[in-house]
Amino acid sequence: MRKLFIIAALLLFAGLAFGQTLQKGNLIGVHVITVDLKPGATLDQYIDFFNEKGKPAWENADKGMKVFLIKGLRGENVNEFGMIVQFKDEAARNKFYNADESLTELGIKRQEELAPIMSEWEKIGTYTSTYTDWLVL
Repeated sequence: MRKLFIIAALLLFAGLAFGQTLQKGNLIGVHVITVDLKPGATLDQYIDFFNEKGKPAWENADKGMKVFLIKGLRGENVNEFGMIVQFKDEAARNKFYNADESLTELGIKRQEELAPIMSEWEKIGTYTSTYTDWLVL
C-alpha cells in the first residue's frame, strides 16, 4: 500500500511538473536510479549536467517525450533519485523500445545520436535504474 501511495504521488507530481494534466493514454515511466559518481565529481555537477544538457538532448531526440530528474523527500525513497519519463502513449514508447526492453532500430539510432552527450555525462557519473511503466487510465 505504501509503495502504491509513493507511485501515485510521483504520477501526480509528473502531471504538475509538465505544466499540464496527464491525459488518458499517456505512458509514464517511473524510474528509481542509483547514481555512481566518478572520483572528484559532485552530485551537483551530475544534476546540473542532466538539467542543462541531458534533458534537452533527450527531449530534442524525441519531441514527444518529457523527462525529469527527481529526488525523494519523504517516504520509502528519501534521498534517493528517480526519473519520470512521459510519452504521449504506448505507441510513442514502442517506437524506441521492444516488448522485451531491447531497443528498436529507431531506438538504436537515437542512442547513437545521444552517445556524445551520454559519454560526456558518464565522465561525471553513471546510473543504474529499476522502473515501471504506467498507463494513465
